[in-house]
Amino acid sequence: MCKPVESPVATLVPRRTSAQPLAPHADPTAVAATVGDCELTYAELDRWSNRMARMLLSMGARPGTRVAIAGTPKLESIVARQAIAKTGATPVPYTTEITTARVDFGITVKDERDRLGDTAHWLVLDERSTLIQYLTGSDAPLSAAELQLTPLAS
Repeated sequence: MCKPVESPVATLVPRRTSAQPLAPHADPTAVAATVGDCELTYAELDRWSNRMARMLLSMGARPGTRVAIAGTPKLESIVARQAIAKTGATPVPYTTEITTARVDFGITVKDERDRLGDTAHWLVLDERSTLIQYLTGSDAPLSAAELQLTPLAS
């Protein structure tokens, strides 16, 4: 759970230009992101992104696939970018309908889902089934076997 903070200033984990996850931080209790009134430590970011990465892997994310992030709150976007990088897929910011044709998967929320195309499979973060899968999923580091056994998308 994120910890409330008193500063309204938002600081974010830097956007990655490569598919590599962030290097482990020397202090896992250090703050990785602050959004609004919520802080997320490096350890929490790692655990949260491990859960989401497993969900993406089960959808077929792997190196070479493109995953859009559309209309998600900032904190969830940070976790999503890290999760995508852990799968080896490439994060793609969603900007137009043209983007939809160029992505294999997407991460969004219910309020945004209706405006998005159907050419990509969307992980809707605030759907009940997604929340259950996320909350009951493992937050352990991804194993090499999990990454090598990534199913192909249909």
